[in-house]
Amino acid sequence: MVNPRNLIGPQLRRLRVERELSQPKFAALCQRGGWDLSRDTLAKIEAQSRWVSDFELLFLADVMGVDINDLLPKKGASIIAREFVTRLERPLE
Repeated sequence: MVNPRNLIGPQLRRLRVERELSQPKFAALCQRGGWDLSRDTLAKIEAQSRWVSDFELLFLADVMGVDINDLLPKKGASIIAREFVTRLERPLE
């Protein structure tokens, strides 16, 4: 994705698939935990087209039973931050 709205989507998808959870099943787990997450919203998070708040990041890590760092990309944080700043500095067309 050219301008991702979150960094965790691909890792979340990988972890969900490793646990053999469909999107509807994972959304249902989140709902039982107290977050009314729909399958469509989960799909948008995984596709990086939806922003994820810090609360949601914590919740997703908890439901998956992983550390927050497991949801973050393996690419260095400084590289990701530089790429983000570069995108922000581009002139509007």
